[in-house]
Amino acid sequence: MPKLYPNAAAALDGVLRDGMTILAGGFGLCGVPVALIEAIRDSGVKDLTFVSNNAGIDDAGLGILLRTRQIRKMISSYVGENAEFARQYLAGELEIEFNPQGTLAERIRAGGAGIPAFYTKTGYGTAVAEGKETREFDGEHYVMERGIFADLAIIHAWKGDTEGNLVYRKTARNFNPVMATASRMTIAQVEHHVPAGSMDPDQIHTAGIFVKRMIALPAGYEKRIENRTVRKRADGATGNRAA
Repeated sequence: MPKLYPNAAAALDGVLRDGMTILAGGFGLCGVPVALIEAIRDSGVKDLTFVSNNAGIDDAGLGILLRTRQIRKMISSYVGENAEFARQYLAGELEIEFNPQGTLAERIRAGGAGIPAFYTKTGYGTAVAEGKETREFDGEHYVMERGIFADLAIIHAWKGDTEGNLVYRKTARNFNPVMATASRMTIAQVEHHVPAGSMDPDQIHTAGIFVKRMIALPAGYEKRIENRTVRKRADGATGNRAA
């Protein structure tokens, strides 16, 4: 079946349901599948569990689903820069499962590799280890963490071909590649859609076998920046460099 769909709503049709677990790629606002997130908002599904490094900001990324109260639980490693996230958590309206960032990445990678659990030193003796199995190996203490395998993964890529092969660009190659492998259904939004066979196989980051559906973003698609800072150039002129 063709993998390219005309828009995000069409790509998500028949996939979404209340109470499902969704992996959402990105880090901050970099590499975030915004078009797919907006389509999830418009669908009205609720009681969702999202696995993501963070929840975006108040008016972008997963922050828009927090505002509509469609997220019941977040599995994340960072929750700053989102006032609504903090408000819901402190009010007991949002369940949060905190993870050290490396542990979160490995939980997702393990899920994609069919590994149900693994042991890590990170978090031993802290609140992160509460309620989890711990073991000693060679005189060192470890915490058992479960792999994560979701119902759906939504990811953002720079380029994708008709077969679903993907290439990520720079920092957007963050959580997206591992998330693409760790779900029953992976849907990608791509900035540039190209014919099959037009990409160098050695440059492909995610093989098309993992991607079931995809959409091509329209020309002029806006990529938000969380914080833009500028500094003076050596000649005294003002630069316009994002950091």
